[in-house]
Amino acid sequence: MQDYVAKSSDKQALPGDGNKSSGLSALDKATLVLEAVVAYPRPVGLPDLTADLGLPRQTIHRVLQQLCENGLIIRDPSRDRYAVGPRLSRLAMATINSDNHRAPLRAVLTEVVADVEETCNFGVLDGLEFMYLDRLECSWSLRVHLSAGSRVPAHCTSGGKVLLAHIDKPQRNALIRSRKLETFTDNTIVHPELLEAELDEIHTQGYALNNEEHTVGVVGAAVPIISGDGRALGALALHGPSQRLSIADAKTHIPRLRAAAIHIATIWSRSSD
Repeated sequence: MQDYVAKSSDKQALPGDGNKSSGLSALDKATLVLEAVVAYPRPVGLPDLTADLGLPRQTIHRVLQQLCENGLIIRDPSRDRYAVGPRLSRLAMATINSDNHRAPLRAVLTEVVADVEETCNFGVLDGLEFMYLDRLECSWSLRVHLSAGSRVPAHCTSGGKVLLAHIDKPQRNALIRSRKLETFTDNTIVHPELLEAELDEIHTQGYALNNEEHTVGVVGAAVPIISGDGRALGALALHGPSQRLSIADAKTHIPRLRAAAIHIATIWSRSSD
């Protein structure tokens, strides 16, 4: 956190004594708190934020409440800690995918589709849903037709599962049990304990597979798009009909997906700089 604090101090000097929020607008305070939450590799509590930012505790608490209400961060009530929320994840990836950045990201996706000859997409987690931010169809006539902005259940798709696997365990546990998991095929995992076990395995191996869990006859694979500080920003996935793409075939494409995910993360990093 030292690097972050130094950057924040350079950006907005805080008085050394008295009311440390003096001179800061409401937007300044919200930005500082949001940047601090994002900078932590795991959910962070109010005491740590207060110590790092030097703002009054009640001010930070009020800002945290407002950010939670707007879905930019989420609060784990069991430990009273805060983490990046679904709206902020969507905003971050949508920014990367805007017209200012779309061309280089689409170029990466185009190269991957040409190499694996299957439809590819990248997206973000929104609660228990995986949302496509961009998607490029393969040239085969037999393919699944979905568009950017489409949402699919996270618990039974490769992109959704690989991102669920990278959520802090207490939050993941609460999220999975927040509602009944819907059954789509005979292969859909709907028991929280079994899903948790698979997500642990996915986190360890670094990729997820979808063995006809959402749609009969469709398999897929996905890898996380990891930022420089180790956070899963999104997922890069491929899928295709099982008549053409077996689970074994999908696994052979994991190295190509990983290379592309690193490229996408690099583009994101340059855009942020």
